[in-house]
Amino acid sequence: MLTAVAALLSLSIAPALAQNYPTKSVTMIVPFAAGGPTDIIARIVNEHMSRVIGQQIIVENVAGAGGTTGIARAAAATPDGYTIMMGHMGTHGAAPALYPNLKYNPATDFAPIGLAAGTPILIVARKTLPAKDLKEFIAWAKAEGEKANHAYAGVGSVSHITGVLLNSVLGTKPTMIPYTGTGPALNDMISGQVDYMTDQIVNVVAQVRGGNIKAYAIALPERSPALPDVPTTKELGLDYQVSAWNAIFAPKGTPPAVVAKLADALDKALDDQKTKDRLLELGGVIPDKAGRTPEALQKLVESELARWTPVLKAAMAAGKK
Repeated sequence: MLTAVAALLSLSIAPALAQNYPTKSVTMIVPFAAGGPTDIIARIVNEHMSRVIGQQIIVENVAGAGGTTGIARAAAATPDGYTIMMGHMGTHGAAPALYPNLKYNPATDFAPIGLAAGTPILIVARKTLPAKDLKEFIAWAKAEGEKANHAYAGVGSVSHITGVLLNSVLGTKPTMIPYTGTGPALNDMISGQVDYMTDQIVNVVAQVRGGNIKAYAIALPERSPALPDVPTTKELGLDYQVSAWNAIFAPKGTPPAVVAKLADALDKALDDQKTKDRLLELGGVIPDKAGRTPEALQKLVESELARWTPVLKAAMAAGKK
Protein backbone atom coordinates (compact mmCIF):
# COMPACT_ATOMS: atom_id res chain seq x y z
CA MET A 1 0.00 0.00 0.00
CA LEU A 2 2.78 2.41 0.99
CA THR A 3 4.64 1.56 -2.21
CA ALA A 4 1.58 2.38 -4.30
CA VAL A 5 1.07 5.68 -2.49
CA ALA A 6 4.73 6.58 -3.01
CA ALA A 7 4.44 5.80 -6.71
CA LEU A 8 1.37 8.01 -7.05
CA LEU A 9 3.09 10.83 -5.18
CA SER A 10 6.13 10.61 -7.45
CA LEU A 11 3.89 10.82 -10.51
CA SER A 12 2.16 13.92 -9.18
CA ILE A 13 5.39 15.60 -8.08
CA ALA A 14 7.30 14.99 -11.34
CA PRO A 15 5.31 17.49 -13.47
CA ALA A 16 5.72 20.17 -10.81
CA LEU A 17 9.47 19.60 -10.66
CA ALA A 18 9.67 19.78 -14.44
CA GLN A 19 7.63 22.99 -14.46
CA ASN A 20 10.04 24.68 -12.02
CA TYR A 21 13.13 23.29 -13.75
CA PRO A 22 15.88 24.32 -13.45
CA THR A 23 16.38 25.55 -9.89
CA LYS A 24 20.17 25.05 -9.89
CA SER A 25 23.07 24.74 -12.31
CA VAL A 26 23.10 21.95 -14.90
CA THR A 27 26.15 19.77 -15.57
CA MET A 28 26.95 18.88 -19.17
CA ILE A 29 29.37 16.00 -19.47
CA VAL A 30 31.66 16.36 -22.47
CA PRO A 31 33.34 12.98 -22.99
CA PHE A 32 36.60 14.43 -24.31
CA ALA A 33 39.39 16.67 -23.11
CA ALA A 34 38.97 20.43 -22.93
CA GLY A 35 39.85 22.28 -26.12
CA GLY A 36 38.72 19.60 -28.56
CA PRO A 37 35.96 20.08 -31.16
CA THR A 38 33.16 18.61 -29.03
CA ASP A 39 34.23 20.68 -26.03
CA ILE A 40 34.40 23.87 -28.11
CA ILE A 41 30.94 23.37 -29.58
CA ALA A 42 29.50 22.52 -26.16
CA ARG A 43 30.87 25.73 -24.62
CA ILE A 44 29.63 27.88 -27.51
CA VAL A 45 26.03 26.64 -27.36
CA ASN A 46 26.00 26.43 -23.55
CA GLU A 47 26.70 30.12 -23.22
CA HIS A 48 23.39 31.08 -24.80
CA MET A 49 21.44 28.08 -23.48
CA SER A 50 22.38 29.11 -19.93
CA ARG A 51 20.81 32.50 -20.46
CA VAL A 52 17.62 30.94 -21.82
CA ILE A 53 17.08 28.51 -18.93
CA GLY A 54 18.24 30.99 -16.29
CA GLN A 55 20.87 28.70 -14.79
CA GLN A 56 24.49 28.06 -15.65
CA ILE A 57 25.35 24.95 -17.69
CA ILE A 58 28.72 23.77 -16.42
CA VAL A 59 30.93 21.62 -18.65
CA GLU A 60 32.57 18.62 -17.01
CA ASN A 61 35.19 16.91 -19.18
CA VAL A 62 35.26 13.13 -18.65
CA ALA A 63 37.58 11.66 -21.28
CA GLY A 64 38.44 8.04 -22.05
CA ALA A 65 37.72 5.11 -24.37
CA GLY A 66 36.76 7.19 -27.39
CA GLY A 67 34.26 9.20 -25.36
CA THR A 68 32.35 6.17 -24.10
CA THR A 69 33.57 6.56 -20.50
CA GLY A 70 31.92 9.95 -20.11
CA ILE A 71 28.76 8.95 -21.96
CA ALA A 72 28.36 5.79 -19.84
CA ARG A 73 28.68 7.90 -16.71
CA ALA A 74 26.13 10.43 -17.97
CA ALA A 75 23.72 7.68 -19.01
CA ALA A 76 23.72 6.34 -15.43
CA ALA A 77 23.02 9.75 -13.88
CA THR A 78 19.72 10.62 -12.22
CA PRO A 79 17.27 11.49 -15.03
CA ASP A 80 16.21 14.84 -13.62
CA GLY A 81 17.70 17.19 -16.22
CA TYR A 82 20.62 18.28 -14.06
CA THR A 83 23.08 16.00 -15.85
CA ILE A 84 23.12 16.08 -19.65
CA MET A 85 25.82 15.26 -22.19
CA MET A 86 27.27 16.26 -25.53
CA GLY A 87 27.59 13.11 -27.60
CA HIS A 88 28.79 12.76 -31.17
CA MET A 89 29.10 10.49 -34.18
CA GLY A 90 31.57 8.24 -32.37
CA THR A 91 29.85 7.85 -29.01
CA HIS A 92 26.37 7.39 -30.47
CA GLY A 93 27.05 5.95 -33.92
CA ALA A 94 30.29 4.00 -34.11
CA ALA A 95 30.83 2.88 -30.51
CA PRO A 96 28.85 -0.41 -30.61
CA ALA A 97 30.99 -1.71 -33.48
CA LEU A 98 34.22 -0.80 -31.70
CA TYR A 99 33.40 -1.66 -28.08
CA PRO A 100 31.74 -5.10 -27.68
CA ASN A 101 31.22 -4.51 -23.95
CA LEU A 102 29.73 -1.04 -24.30
CA LYS A 103 27.71 -0.15 -21.19
CA TYR A 104 24.95 1.70 -23.03
CA ASN A 105 22.75 1.40 -26.08
CA PRO A 106 22.87 4.63 -28.12
CA ALA A 107 19.39 4.04 -29.54
CA THR A 108 17.51 3.24 -26.33
CA ASP A 109 19.36 4.57 -23.27
CA PHE A 110 18.96 8.30 -23.84
CA ALA A 111 16.44 11.08 -24.16
CA PRO A 112 17.61 13.01 -27.24
CA ILE A 113 17.53 16.81 -26.90
CA GLY A 114 18.85 18.04 -30.21
CA LEU A 115 21.61 18.30 -32.79
CA ALA A 116 24.01 21.16 -32.02
CA ALA A 117 26.28 21.29 -35.06
CA GLY A 118 27.71 19.27 -37.87
CA THR A 119 31.50 19.30 -38.27
CA PRO A 120 32.83 18.37 -41.73
CA ILE A 121 35.88 16.13 -42.04
CA LEU A 122 39.11 17.16 -43.76
CA ILE A 123 41.98 15.05 -45.06
CA VAL A 124 45.03 16.88 -43.73
CA ALA A 125 48.77 16.20 -43.71
CA ARG A 126 52.11 17.60 -42.59
CA LYS A 127 53.10 20.54 -44.76
CA THR A 128 56.29 18.78 -45.86
CA LEU A 129 54.45 15.81 -47.37
CA PRO A 130 55.53 15.71 -51.05
CA ALA A 131 52.03 15.20 -52.50
CA LYS A 132 50.69 18.49 -53.89
CA ASP A 133 47.01 17.48 -54.23
CA LEU A 134 44.59 14.69 -53.38
CA LYS A 135 45.47 12.60 -56.43
CA GLU A 136 49.15 12.68 -55.52
CA PHE A 137 48.35 12.02 -51.86
CA ILE A 138 46.42 8.86 -52.76
CA ALA A 139 49.30 7.66 -54.94
CA TRP A 140 51.75 8.44 -52.14
CA ALA A 141 49.68 6.61 -49.49
CA LYS A 142 49.42 3.51 -51.68
CA ALA A 143 53.13 3.54 -52.46
CA GLU A 144 54.21 4.09 -48.85
CA GLY A 145 51.96 1.40 -47.34
CA GLU A 146 52.92 0.74 -43.71
CA LYS A 147 55.70 3.34 -43.89
CA ALA A 148 53.01 6.04 -43.86
CA ASN A 149 51.99 7.21 -40.36
CA HIS A 150 48.31 7.94 -39.78
CA ALA A 151 47.57 9.83 -36.55
CA TYR A 152 44.28 9.55 -34.66
CA ALA A 153 42.83 10.40 -31.26
CA GLY A 154 42.17 6.91 -29.89
CA VAL A 155 39.75 4.14 -30.76
CA GLY A 156 36.23 5.43 -31.26
CA SER A 157 37.20 9.06 -31.80
CA VAL A 158 35.99 10.84 -34.93
CA SER A 159 39.54 10.99 -36.25
CA HIS A 160 39.80 7.22 -35.80
CA ILE A 161 36.44 6.32 -37.34
CA THR A 162 36.80 8.59 -40.35
CA GLY A 163 40.41 7.53 -40.79
CA VAL A 164 39.49 3.85 -40.84
CA LEU A 165 36.85 4.63 -43.45
CA LEU A 166 39.29 6.62 -45.60
CA ASN A 167 41.93 3.89 -45.55
CA SER A 168 39.26 1.35 -46.40
CA VAL A 169 38.10 3.43 -49.38
CA LEU A 170 41.68 3.92 -50.58
CA GLY A 171 42.70 0.33 -49.91
CA THR A 172 45.71 1.44 -47.88
CA LYS A 173 47.18 0.06 -44.65
CA PRO A 174 49.30 2.75 -42.96
CA THR A 175 50.79 2.48 -39.50
CA MET A 176 48.14 3.86 -37.16
CA ILE A 177 49.51 6.11 -34.40
CA PRO A 178 47.10 6.64 -31.46
CA TYR A 179 47.06 9.78 -29.33
CA THR A 180 45.16 10.85 -26.23
CA GLY A 181 43.39 13.56 -28.25
CA THR A 182 43.35 15.36 -31.56
CA GLY A 183 45.38 18.23 -30.06
CA PRO A 184 48.54 16.17 -29.42
CA ALA A 185 48.10 14.38 -32.76
CA LEU A 186 47.81 17.70 -34.58
CA ASN A 187 50.87 19.09 -32.79
CA ASP A 188 52.97 16.13 -33.92
CA MET A 189 51.70 16.51 -37.48
CA ILE A 190 52.59 20.21 -37.47
CA SER A 191 56.12 19.31 -36.31
CA GLY A 192 56.36 16.64 -39.02
CA GLN A 193 56.46 13.60 -36.75
CA VAL A 194 53.38 11.99 -38.31
CA ASP A 195 52.16 12.14 -41.90
CA TYR A 196 48.41 12.62 -42.04
CA MET A 197 45.03 12.32 -40.37
CA THR A 198 41.35 12.95 -40.90
CA ASP A 199 39.81 15.42 -38.50
CA GLN A 200 36.90 17.75 -37.87
CA ILE A 201 37.14 21.19 -39.46
CA VAL A 202 36.63 22.83 -36.05
CA ASN A 203 39.93 21.37 -34.91
CA VAL A 204 42.11 22.17 -37.93
CA VAL A 205 40.69 25.30 -39.57
CA ALA A 206 43.17 27.68 -37.90
CA GLN A 207 46.17 25.51 -38.77
CA VAL A 208 45.06 25.16 -42.39
CA ARG A 209 44.54 28.92 -42.70
CA GLY A 210 47.93 29.51 -41.12
CA GLY A 211 49.69 27.19 -43.55
CA ASN A 212 50.94 24.92 -40.76
CA ILE A 213 49.39 21.82 -42.37
CA LYS A 214 48.08 20.83 -45.80
CA ALA A 215 44.40 20.23 -46.49
CA TYR A 216 43.85 17.95 -49.47
CA ALA A 217 40.07 17.82 -49.41
CA ILE A 218 36.93 18.31 -47.36
CA ALA A 219 34.56 15.34 -47.29
CA LEU A 220 31.43 17.23 -48.36
CA PRO A 221 29.42 17.68 -51.57
CA GLU A 222 29.99 21.46 -51.41
CA ARG A 223 32.92 23.60 -50.28
CA SER A 224 32.93 25.10 -46.80
CA PRO A 225 32.70 28.91 -46.44
CA ALA A 226 35.29 28.60 -43.66
CA LEU A 227 37.84 27.12 -46.10
CA PRO A 228 36.61 28.04 -49.58
CA ASP A 229 39.91 27.15 -51.30
CA VAL A 230 39.85 23.53 -50.12
CA PRO A 231 38.25 21.29 -52.77
CA THR A 232 35.63 18.67 -51.91
CA THR A 233 36.12 14.94 -52.21
CA LYS A 234 33.10 14.89 -54.50
CA GLU A 235 34.55 17.32 -57.03
CA LEU A 236 37.82 15.38 -56.95
CA GLY A 237 36.04 12.10 -57.62
CA LEU A 238 36.72 10.36 -54.30
CA ASP A 239 33.83 8.33 -52.86
CA TYR A 240 34.42 9.61 -49.34
CA GLN A 241 31.82 11.96 -47.92
CA VAL A 242 31.44 12.11 -44.17
CA SER A 243 30.60 14.75 -41.60
CA ALA A 244 30.80 14.40 -37.85
CA TRP A 245 28.08 15.78 -35.61
CA ASN A 246 27.66 16.83 -32.01
CA ALA A 247 24.37 16.56 -30.16
CA ILE A 248 22.90 16.94 -26.68
CA PHE A 249 21.32 14.02 -24.84
CA ALA A 250 19.85 13.42 -21.39
CA PRO A 251 19.63 10.12 -19.51
CA LYS A 252 16.68 7.89 -20.36
CA GLY A 253 13.67 8.72 -18.21
CA THR A 254 14.27 12.46 -18.06
CA PRO A 255 10.81 14.13 -17.87
CA PRO A 256 9.52 15.17 -21.33
CA ALA A 257 8.85 18.71 -20.05
CA VAL A 258 12.51 19.04 -19.04
CA VAL A 259 13.68 17.70 -22.39
CA ALA A 260 11.37 20.20 -24.11
CA LYS A 261 12.85 23.11 -22.13
CA LEU A 262 16.38 22.09 -23.00
CA ALA A 263 15.45 21.53 -26.65
CA ASP A 264 13.89 24.99 -26.76
CA ALA A 265 17.03 26.50 -25.22
CA LEU A 266 19.20 24.79 -27.84
CA ASP A 267 16.89 25.97 -30.61
CA LYS A 268 17.15 29.56 -29.39
CA ALA A 269 20.94 29.28 -29.08
CA LEU A 270 21.26 28.11 -32.69
CA ASP A 271 19.07 31.03 -33.79
CA ASP A 272 21.24 33.52 -31.91
CA GLN A 273 23.41 35.42 -34.40
CA LYS A 274 26.49 35.56 -32.16
CA THR A 275 26.34 31.82 -31.54
CA LYS A 276 25.79 31.10 -35.23
CA ASP A 277 28.71 33.32 -36.23
CA ARG A 278 31.08 31.56 -33.83
CA LEU A 279 30.07 28.12 -35.09
CA LEU A 280 30.27 29.16 -38.74
CA GLU A 281 33.67 30.77 -38.27
CA LEU A 282 34.96 27.39 -37.10
CA GLY A 283 33.43 25.65 -40.11
CA GLY A 284 30.46 24.18 -38.26
CA VAL A 285 27.24 23.33 -40.08
CA ILE A 286 24.16 24.54 -38.21
CA PRO A 287 21.13 22.23 -38.48
CA ASP A 288 17.85 23.69 -39.71
CA LYS A 289 14.76 23.80 -37.51
CA ALA A 290 13.57 20.35 -38.54
CA GLY A 291 17.01 18.83 -38.08
CA ARG A 292 17.57 20.00 -34.52
CA THR A 293 14.47 18.46 -32.82
CA PRO A 294 14.64 15.53 -30.37
CA GLU A 295 12.76 13.37 -32.90
CA ALA A 296 15.24 14.20 -35.67
CA LEU A 297 18.17 13.38 -33.38
CA GLN A 298 16.68 9.99 -32.52
CA LYS A 299 16.37 9.18 -36.22
CA LEU A 300 19.93 10.38 -36.82
CA VAL A 301 21.31 8.06 -34.13
CA GLU A 302 19.45 5.09 -35.56
CA SER A 303 20.64 5.84 -39.10
CA GLU A 304 24.24 6.33 -37.95
CA LEU A 305 24.22 3.01 -36.11
CA ALA A 306 22.97 1.31 -39.28
CA ARG A 307 25.63 3.07 -41.35
CA TRP A 308 28.73 2.66 -39.21
CA THR A 309 28.30 -0.78 -37.64
CA PRO A 310 28.82 -2.84 -40.84
CA VAL A 311 31.47 -0.46 -42.26
CA LEU A 312 33.62 -0.47 -39.15
CA LYS A 313 33.28 -4.18 -38.43
CA ALA A 314 34.36 -4.97 -42.00
CA ALA A 315 37.25 -2.51 -41.89
CA MET A 316 38.45 -3.72 -38.50
CA ALA A 317 38.24 -7.36 -39.62
CA ALA A 318 40.22 -6.56 -42.77
CA GLY A 319 42.84 -4.77 -40.68
CA LYS A 320 43.45 -7.91 -38.59
CA LYS A 321 44.26 -10.07 -41.63
